[in-house]
Parts: sequence; structure tokens; C-alpha cells
Amino acid sequence: VSTQSTGSSGINAEYGHYFKQINLRQDMAGFYTCGPNEALIVSGCCHAKPKMVVGGRLLVFPCVQKIGRLPLNVITTKIVTNQVYTKLGVPINVTGTAQIKIHSKDKKSLMSAAELFMNRSAKQINQICSETLEGHQRAIMGTMTVEDIYKNRAEFSEHVLTVASTDLMSMGIRVISYTINEVTDEHNYLKSLGKPRTAEVKRDADIGSAEAKRDAGIQEAEAQERAMAAVFENKITTAIAERDYMLKKAKFDMETQTKKAQSELSYDLQAAKTQQRIKEETMQIKVIERQKQISIQEQEIVRKQKELDAQVIKPAEAERYQIEQLAEAEKNKRIIEAEADAEAIRLKAEARSYAIEAKAKAEAEQMAKKAEAWNEYKDAAMVDMILQQLPKICAEVAAPLQNVNKVTLVAGPNGEVGAAKLTGEVLEIVRNLPKVIEDITGVDMSKSIASGS
Repeated sequence: VSTQSTGSSGINAEYGHYFKQINLRQDMAGFYTCGPNEALIVSGCCHAKPKMVVGGRLLVFPCVQKIGRLPLNVITTKIVTNQVYTKLGVPINVTGTAQIKIHSKDKKSLMSAAELFMNRSAKQINQICSETLEGHQRAIMGTMTVEDIYKNRAEFSEHVLTVASTDLMSMGIRVISYTINEVTDEHNYLKSLGKPRTAEVKRDADIGSAEAKRDAGIQEAEAQERAMAAVFENKITTAIAERDYMLKKAKFDMETQTKKAQSELSYDLQAAKTQQRIKEETMQIKVIERQKQISIQEQEIVRKQKELDAQVIKPAEAERYQIEQLAEAEKNKRIIEAEADAEAIRLKAEARSYAIEAKAKAEAEQMAKKAEAWNEYKDAAMVDMILQQLPKICAEVAAPLQNVNKVTLVAGPNGEVGAAKLTGEVLEIVRNLPKVIEDITGVDMSKSIASGS
């Protein structure tokens, strides 16, 4: 068994070498191999259709079978079309480049390529495809103007690729890419097309330069204006800051002077207060010293008085002293009794006020009936009402005594002594009530009482 090993080359000499080896070994049976950039096609006995293998091996019997090869490498073809008249009759030259290869992924395309290109060299395949692409390129150039081809190269390339792919695909060839390399002419048509644009660009450049200079001048003037405005603003800010500083400094100076003056006045006032306290303390000391002297003098007088009492007065005044003590005791007794009577009167007055307050509601209910009776009895009813209110009047007369904490009664040589004097004063006020009532109401209580009895 013999094997055939091939490399992946796109060079025409290598493919010619492989074909010579195939021709020399047609009489030898064995395995044939190919790389991933080749395809083996076997036809003949045992194969109703040619069998194709890409990047593999096949067992071939040369006597009854035939083997062929297809290169699957990418082929770069250059398409040159010279002096082709465009839509408007302007002759131009267009040079394009296309990348093509046999479509090995589709069995139908691979079969078509085997029928057309088996055992052909890459140069031969390139020439056939180049002529096809050149024809399509010429045809499409005739349908477009020079301006369209020159300005819309992508659109032109897309048209060529679309139209050429259909024909080449029927031959089992796939166009991978197509691009325009160069568009030229021999009559300076393209150059003339560029002159207006060049002049326009130059004009725009001059205008742009002038506008730039103008804008630069304007911006420079505006910058100077802003700089001057900034300077003036800075001066104004500085002046305002100086003014604020002077105002605040004047205010601080005034506050400082005020605080200083207040401090000095406070010091003087405190010194005066201190001198005043010293004087007061000095006077207080003198007063205390004077009081001490008076106390000493009083004690001395008391001592001398005691000495006098012991030696002269006491023996002579013993009886009188005893009488005075008895009188003092009697006086204290009467004072205590008077205080007791005053407290009793106060308590009685409180009791009467509570009783009167409790009876007020009941008496209020009786007032309506009494009012009816007044119309009938007139003066008698008035006297009855006054008599009923007499305890309240007496209580009000005695009310001031409730606020008296202590009562001291001092009688003259012919007056009454004790609580009888206090009650006599109250009774004297009550005794004068009929006269007051008569002056107010016109009713003589004494006559009314006498006539009623």
C-alpha cells in the first residue's frame, strides 16, 4: 500500500508536481490523502456519483477508478478594466481586488467546481474567475457616472459583488470580498472634478482664517474687557472690604471704649459701694459701742438702784411693792380674761355665721311668703324681719373683733373693768339700731313692738 502526502500550497509549480505524480501512479492501487486545503474526487467503479473528500483519505483502484484534486486555498485576483465608458461617456480606469475560493461547505457547489476545475491549477482558476469579475465590473461601470463611482465606492463594490457572486456561485466559486483599489482616467477628468472642491476648500480655509482672526480679535477685546472689569471689580471689592473693615473697626473701638468706660464706672461704683459699706460697718461698730456703753450705764444704774433699794427704798417700799404686785396680778388676770372673752366672741361669731349660712336657703324659700305677709302686716312684718336679721347684724358688728389677736382693756378711775366693758360697747351699738332703722325705713320699732304686744 502506498500513500500520497500533499501540502497546502497555492503555488502553481507544486500543483503541477502533484498532477505529474498522479499521472505516474495511475497504475498503483492504494490510499490517497489530502490536507484541509484540498479536496479529493474519486469516480469510476463502485461510485454512481463522484465521491469527494475534503482533508481526508480515499482508497483508489487506478484500473477501474480515477482520482482528481481541487485546491481550496483562497485566491486573490486583481481585476483591471481600462478605458471603460461610464454612463455619461467618460472613459475611466478601475482596478479592483477580489478574494475567491471554491465553496467546499456545499456539496452541490463542490460538485460544480469539480466538474469545471478538477485538476486545474490555481492560475487557471484565477484567470477564469478574473475574466468573469472583469466583465461584471465593466457592465456595472457602464450604468454609473464617474462621480457615483468615485464618491460611492462602497455602493459600486456592493453591486459588483452581488452580480458576480451569482455567476461564480453557479461555478462553485464563492466571492469572499471585493474592493476598489484605484479609479483613474487619462483626460484629467477626476482632477477637474476635484478643482471646484479644492477651490471651495481653499475659499473656506481663507474665510475660516479671516473669521478666526476676527474671532481672535473679538475674543481678545472681550478678554481685555473682562480683565478690566475684573480689575474694577477687584478694586470695588477692595474698597467695600476696606469700608467694612473701617466700619467694623469703628464699631469694635466704640464697643471697646464703652466696655472700658463701663469698667471704669463699675470700678468707681464698686469703690463707692465699698467705701459705703466701710462707713456703714464703722457706724455699726460705733452704734454697737454706744449700745454697749448704754448697756453698761444701764447696768450701773440698775446696780445703783438695787443698792439704793436694798439700803434705802426697799425697806420703806416693801408694803407698797406688795400692793403693786397684787395690782399687777389683778391686771394680768383681767387681761387674760379679756383675751379669753375675745376668743369666745370670735368663735361665737363664726358659729353664728355658719348657722346663718345654713339657714339662708330655708329663709330664701320663706321670703316669698313673707313678702305676701308684708302687704298685710306692713310695719309688723318689717319689724319681724329686722328682728330676725338682728343676730346677723350683731355678728357683723362683732366681726372686726375676729381679727384681733389680743385685747388689752385699761379702765379709768370710775369706769368698768374687764370683759363687761367690751360687751357693753357691742350692746351700745345694738341699742342704737332702732334709731338707725327708723332713719332708713321710717319704721319706729319701739312703737311697732308695743302695738304688737
